[in-house]
Amino acid sequence: MASPEDHGAGRTTGADGGKELADLRARVAELERRGGPTVPRHRLRSLVAGLLILLTFVLTPLSAVAAWARSEVADTDRYVATMKPLASDPDVQAAVADRVTDAVMQHIDLQTLLESVAPEDRPRLSAALEKLSGPLTSGLTGFVHSTAEKFVDSDAFATLWTDLNRRAHAAVDKALTGSGGGAVKLTDDSVVIDLAPVIDQVKQALVDKGLTVASKIPEVHTDFTVLTSDSVGKAQKGYRLLQLVGFWLPVLTLVLAAAAVLTAVRRRRALVAVAIAVALGAAVLGVGLWIGRALYLDELPAKVSQPAAGAVYDALVRYLRTTVRMLITLGVVVALAAWLTGAGRAASRVRSAWTSGIGAVREATGFEAGSVGTWVHRSKRWLNWTVVAVAAATLLAWSYPTAAVTLWIALGALLALALVEFLDDPPESGGLELAGSG
Repeated sequence: MASPEDHGAGRTTGADGGKELADLRARVAELERRGGPTVPRHRLRSLVAGLLILLTFVLTPLSAVAAWARSEVADTDRYVATMKPLASDPDVQAAVADRVTDAVMQHIDLQTLLESVAPEDRPRLSAALEKLSGPLTSGLTGFVHSTAEKFVDSDAFATLWTDLNRRAHAAVDKALTGSGGGAVKLTDDSVVIDLAPVIDQVKQALVDKGLTVASKIPEVHTDFTVLTSDSVGKAQKGYRLLQLVGFWLPVLTLVLAAAAVLTAVRRRRALVAVAIAVALGAAVLGVGLWIGRALYLDELPAKVSQPAAGAVYDALVRYLRTTVRMLITLGVVVALAAWLTGAGRAASRVRSAWTSGIGAVREATGFEAGSVGTWVHRSKRWLNWTVVAVAAATLLAWSYPTAAVTLWIALGALLALALVEFLDDPPESGGLELAGSG
């Protein structure tokens, strides 16, 4: 039989349990009241963030193409740097030599040649032609072609090629927008370069070798096809649009990427998704350039040298491919960095190994940071963010960053973060108090 004390204790316990149950119900009701509109709001934020990430993926390749197109027209030095390697490309040299030879031979008549050569020059001409096999016509063609090959393989041709492209840079506007003029022009859906300066140099070389009749050849204008396609005319309209948005489209893409991260409920996860979207968008562009090259070469007329056309295509998109590799590298670096700062087990283990390793180095060297270490410990969070901000600003300020530049900037930031961790020296008193409180 229960004593009065037991009944009293039961009443007390029952009263306390009822109060706790009432408090628990009140809390559940409050959480349900707060949680009701929050779930849809979170879903809406996630949906908006997802759409922004998708837009970032779509706009990344378009931004790269727009920036490339704008820089190729606006930056003369960059355009010249794009075209300069073609002067030493064997396929381009062979195509130019063939084109120059055809143009010269169309203006040389053998009968006139034999009758007009001065007596004192005939031995030199005969000696030159005797070295060539075959009939006289083919021998003369070989002589002209050999002279053209020697010229296009010389430093003089490289200098002329560079100067021609620099002076004609303003005419690239005509090649892609249909306005302007110059040595580079758009004719029948083809971008061509006038080889008249090259022919003049070859004519002078022929005269120097004894073929004085070459001096009587009038000024010859012949075109060397740089780019040809049935869709060049259509591409002009798209290029005009890309030229207009060449600056603002990359900025818009960057703003949308930042908005996606800020809008998301889980921002670190959104940052990883944005970085992957950028890398995938750039990869799609890279695949498109590879497929586009094959399709372009398949559509070339038979008279156009495919090796030379391929070399020109590769030169024109060289910087665009560099941008593709840079964006892929940047996306991977940012995604990896965002993942490593997360709360996952693998990421936590990596961070723990990082901290332990640097701590072991500090202990092995016996380094004591003193007051500097205490200040670094208090300001560690802001110091780390400063390193990230400086790395991002450096990348944005770089004129034309490459994948290697991106990796070096990331490596520099990593070393700076390691230095901050190395200098971090928590006060020993805090550790003793914590140990004593346990």
